[in-house]
Amino acid sequence: MNLVLFDLDNTLLAGDSDFAWAQFLIGKGVLDREVQEAKNIEFYEHYKAGTLDIFAFLDFQLAPLARHPRAQLDAWHREFMDLSVRPMITDKARALVRQHLEDDALVAVVTATNAFVTGPIVRELGIPHLVATIPAQEGGAFTGKPRGMPAFKAGKIERVETWLESLGLHMGSFERSWFYSDSHNDLPLMGRVSDPVAVDPDDTLREHARQHAWPVISLR
Repeated sequence: MNLVLFDLDNTLLAGDSDFAWAQFLIGKGVLDREVQEAKNIEFYEHYKAGTLDIFAFLDFQLAPLARHPRAQLDAWHREFMDLSVRPMITDKARALVRQHLEDDALVAVVTATNAFVTGPIVRELGIPHLVATIPAQEGGAFTGKPRGMPAFKAGKIERVETWLESLGLHMGSFERSWFYSDSHNDLPLMGRVSDPVAVDPDDTLREHARQHAWPVISLR
């Protein structure tokens, strides 16, 4: 059996669902545009530069989940899927996912974006497993804080290993393993698989891929 891991934002999606979700809430008037849009842009720039404080970002990103009932959040997310997410899913991305599923690989998305935002996206893509940052809950309501290690940078390795252990597996259980990503933030996990693939990569990852003769593809 083979293992296939996909990053989500700017990899399987031609855009960033984390950034788009905050912009969607700003557009709905749920978040204050003047204050929150500047913060959203600032965090996104830090992410691209590799300097993101993931816990400060999660305080920003998860706070709206704690302020609203789950039914309202789910209704907003359905609208978000229609307006923002489905237009970011390309035919090439769907075809690549389908290819690996038809090959009977164990397929998962591994993303720093929280599971509330990404769960419906991963289901839309037909991918059976999600390894993501988990929003903490108490009494069925979100607390606005993460639970456990965020799936970011080296945290992705920890979360993947924990997920595989829950299945009675480990990274050495597979004949081959792929990780597709666009971001240099994912170099720790890319270094752990047999077949790292750079997808529409940022400049740092593109240069790293060139130096190490990794495949570079586009799903756009």
